[in-house]
Formats: sequence, C-alpha cells, structure tokens
Amino acid sequence: MAEIPENPEEYVTVADFIDSMGAQMAKGALESAGIECFLMGEHVNNLQMGAAFAAALQVHSKDEEAAREILAAAPLDESYVDASEAETEVSGATQETNNA
Repeated sequence: MAEIPENPEEYVTVADFIDSMGAQMAKGALESAGIECFLMGEHVNNLQMGAAFAAALQVHSKDEEAAREILAAAPLDESYVDASEAETEVSGATQETNNA
C-alpha cells in the first residue's frame, strides 16, 4: 500500500470511483505497470457506516499521462469516472445552474 505523499500538490487525481472493487482493480492495474498510486478516501469509507463508497485514485504528476492511458485501456466497470471528465461535467452543471 502506498503511503500518502509528503507533498500532495505533486499528485493528481486520474480517476474517481463509487465502487471499492473497481477502485482496487484500477489501482492494481497501475501498480502492475510500475506506477505508484493510492486511493484518497479509501479508509474513510470504512468509518462511515451506510455511506456510499467514494475514492480518488491519485498518481504522481509525472505519471499522469501513462496512468490515464492504462486506465483507458483497462476493462473497468461503470464505477470508474475519469477525473478530467468529472471536472468538466461538474463545471458544466455549475454554469447551467448559474445561467438559470
């Protein structure tokens, strides 16, 4: 298990998950490719009884492009959301709300 980095600004979120199994599969795919990664929020989910699972898969910024390529090619289920797509959807929804 990778430890939380000393300087979190050097790490980026490459995917968000709503399912523990999908998160672990993606993490395993990156680790087997030699990319150090960790799931931010993974252990908090264990403390929140009855709450929905949510975790962000983070990698060092120098590994971001390779990690995204691996995740795009991996057979992940629908619990996987590319972090850049999620940010676009959220900002688009915010703009729509502000324009209404």
